This record gives sequence, structure tokens and C-alpha cells, in this order.
Amino acid sequence: MPVLEPSLKAQLNSLMDRVTQPVELVVSLDGREQSTRMKSLLDEVAALSSQITVRRDDAAHQRTPAFSIAAPGSAGAITFAALPLGHEFSSFVLALLQVGGNPVKLDERVAAAVKGLDRPLHFLTYISLSCQNCPTVVQALNAMSVLNPLITSEVVDGSLFREEVEAKKVLATPTIYLNGEPFGQGRMEAAQILARIDESAASSLAAGLAERAPYQVLVVGQGPAGVSAAIYLARKGIRTGLVGERFGGQVNDTLAIENLISVPHTDGPKLAADLRAHASAYEIDIIDGVKATELVPGEQVEVKVGDEASLRADAVVLATGARWRHMNVPGEDEYRNKGVTYCPHCDGPLFKGKDVAVIGGGNSGAEAALDLAGVARHVTVLEFAPTCKADQILLDRLDASPNVDILTNAAASEVVGDGSQVTALRYTDRASGQPHELALDGIFVQIGLVPNTEWLKGVVGLDNRGQIVVDAKGATDVPRVFAAGDCTDVPYKQIVVATGAGATAGLSSWESLIRTAVPQSPVQASRPATAIDRAVA
Repeated sequence: MPVLEPSLKAQLNSLMDRVTQPVELVVSLDGREQSTRMKSLLDEVAALSSQITVRRDDAAHQRTPAFSIAAPGSAGAITFAALPLGHEFSSFVLALLQVGGNPVKLDERVAAAVKGLDRPLHFLTYISLSCQNCPTVVQALNAMSVLNPLITSEVVDGSLFREEVEAKKVLATPTIYLNGEPFGQGRMEAAQILARIDESAASSLAAGLAERAPYQVLVVGQGPAGVSAAIYLARKGIRTGLVGERFGGQVNDTLAIENLISVPHTDGPKLAADLRAHASAYEIDIIDGVKATELVPGEQVEVKVGDEASLRADAVVLATGARWRHMNVPGEDEYRNKGVTYCPHCDGPLFKGKDVAVIGGGNSGAEAALDLAGVARHVTVLEFAPTCKADQILLDRLDASPNVDILTNAAASEVVGDGSQVTALRYTDRASGQPHELALDGIFVQIGLVPNTEWLKGVVGLDNRGQIVVDAKGATDVPRVFAAGDCTDVPYKQIVVATGAGATAGLSSWESLIRTAVPQSPVQASRPATAIDRAVA
């Protein structure tokens, strides 16, 4: 029976002309149903291109079922001990194209640093097929293995090798091992992985940034607000930089998006990819994997990145977004990724048949509980307030779920564990003052967001929630510094609101340049004048 749906096969077939070099898929199988499906998938793919062949060798891989992607006769640098469907199908296709001769698309600085690594590096990544953050890590490691023959990447589906995952106490995805030792967890871009491997490489990347000519406008943050601002600026002919740690921002953690006007349905990773594709269509200098650490106002605004470099611009748009809010109780940090997690879509499958709690009774918490109810044995929702704030339709669905309980007036007080993983949650009944302990295996925290603005304290005006205070044009209280999106005090943290605010901030920063006599940077003086240059002059 075919594994690929006709529409998916048609899309894949349209890419096969990019496979210009022979590719061999070496597969090791066992008696499980997943082996049959894996072999069928590989045969279907090979049938689409004369350059692709499938060879069975059950002794080729440590785990079965598994397959590697390599040039014929060479060792497989990329291995999937997984049936790469769901979010990982794109990882499989991209690896196939890259091994087959399609260029690896990484920042030139990062690619050069990867090629310069001079020791064997074997990455083992545990993933779940429902994890939205996993493909970013998998694709980064696969690309690195294509660029450097000393690097290998192996992907293991935790649900397919459950005993191995439980033995290693893997309770969050992605979890990465390097040469047999724990390396990291969570979403990481290639630049972040490189910085963890080699500090000198990180310094080299930072030095490269410091050499970049000043921008007319620098946008800090690569979520919907930042991308919107950058596109509007680029359309005005502005020399624009777009810098951030994570392209797409918090959008990447959203499973279903059904309120983006004119787009009836999409998901976070797809929207993040669409944002990048749209931004890449313009002359925007995109700088990935970089964290802003300090803002220095002046004749030119300076944004320090990391410890060793800075970028300069005539104006800046801040669109740094927000992150998950933590409970801030004893044990939370100790057991993070050991039972305490913030992404039910990513980590839910690791808690199949187990007892879990969801902290927060808002829409995010209710949606998380409904998601987890399909895999966990029992779900307990704890809401701090006397009533849950979720939409009634979600509360009705929770009431109809036989394995979900809701506790209101419940204040989490401590995460309890055995040293390696969570075993219980302590909470207080706020109405009676009585303490309780709830035995469970996992805790999913869904209590809202915190703006990523700590680095701006004392420089830009913030409200009592740490949000950047902006006016109707997105202007802050610092000249030529604007802000947009979830990091600001604009109400309603929605994607459509962020994109609109980003456009406003971008246009306002452009307007500030044409109304202010800003000295020309060297790059402006050396290139032909644009409409904005003439307006400033």
C-alpha cells in the first residue's frame, strides 16, 4: 500500500530534477510494520528518479528499521532510524536533495566554519514526529554532515525505539547527543550548534559581524513583526538588516494556525518557512543565530550581539517577541526537560500512557490538555484563578474528556522528582490553604508569555510587565528606535496584530530617516543614491 499521498508524491516529483548525482538509500529492516512502510516509502521515492537506488542491508545499521542516505560506495553520513513523515518529511527530502547535489543553503560564515571543523563528530538526535522544533535541529545537523565528511547525523524516533528512550530518560525532544555524551535539548540553528562545538568558531562568526557596514535600519527579531518590518523597509529601497536567534520566533511552537486572515489553515513551522521565503525575495541581510545583548543609542544606534561584536544602524526596529512564562517554583529548573516541558505538541508522545499535569487554564492550557488527553493516561489541569479563562467551547470539550480533571484555585508550589525525572507536583488549594501532592510523570507549563526585553532595561521605556511602551506609530521613547509585536504593550498577542504592527514600525522608521538629517554611513556614500538618500540629502 502506498505511503505517500498523491499530492505529496506530486510535490516530491517536482523536485527530483534537482537530484543531479547518484544517491543510494541503504535500509536495514526487521519484522515490524514500520519496516514494511519504510521500505515502501523508499521504493516510492526511488521510482521518481533514475539517480536514486535502494539497497537492503540488515547489518548496515545499529538500529532497525533504519536507512542512510549517501553517495554509492560511501558511508552514510545521514541516517534516519525513523519513518520520516509528519514534520520530518521535509528533513528527509532536504537531505536527499543535498546528498544528490543540491547546494546546502547556510549562511556563508556558518558554512565556512562547519567545513573547518577538524575532528570526528557524531550527532544522535532523539525526535518525535509531532515535534515542530525537531526539524530545525535535524536539518541543521544533516546540512553540516553534507558539508563536512567528519560529521555524521543520526535521527531516532522516540516512539519507534521506546525502550532506548526510557533507558536514557529522554523526556523532551529534540534531545541531542554528541559522540555519546549529552549535547543539548530544544531547537537550535546551525550557528548555535557550531557555537557549542567550537568557541573559536563562535568568535570568528562574531568578528565577521563586526565588519559589516552600518545599515539604514536594523530589525532585531525574526518573527512575524520583524519580518513584516524588514519587508516594508526593503520595498522602500532601504539597506535593511534582519537579525535574530530563531527565524519565525514563537510561531514555530504553534501547531495549528486558523486565524491568519486569508489563510484558512497553516502551522507554525510552515508559516516560519513562508516568512523566510518572503523575506529572502528582497535585498534583506538576514543574520541567523544571533542574540542581541545591548542597545546603545547615539548618532547611530548600536546593537551589541554576543560578547564580541555589534551592528550599527541609523534606526532600529525592536521585534524580539516573547517566550514561555515559567512557574518559578522550586524544582522547575532542576527538572526542565526531565518531565517539566513547555511544548505539548513536541513532547506529548513521550508521555504515552502516563499521568501528566497542565499548568494554566487559559486557551493554551485547555488546548494542551485536549492534545495530551489523546496520548496520556490521565491529565490534570491546574488553574490559579477560581475559574478557567479558556473559551467555553474548549472547556466543554475538556468536560467531555473522561481522562481530564480540572483543579481551580490551585497554586503550584514545588516540582518533585527522584533526581532524574519528575515524580510529583505539590500545590496549594488557595481557597482552603491546604497543601496537596499530585503523583505524575510530566508537567506541561502553559501560563502565557514573557517579553524578551531584559536586555533593554534602563535604555528603552518598559511597563510593569516588561513590555516596550510604544505610541501609535510604534515609536519608543528613544529617538529612531521603534518596536513591534509581542515584546510591546500593544494589546492582543496575535500573529495578524504583530504583522500589522511590524509594518507600522517599519514605515515609521523609514519616515524618521527622511525627516531627519542622518549622516551617511560609508556604504551609503559608496553606492548609487536611492530615493531615500536623495530625500535625506
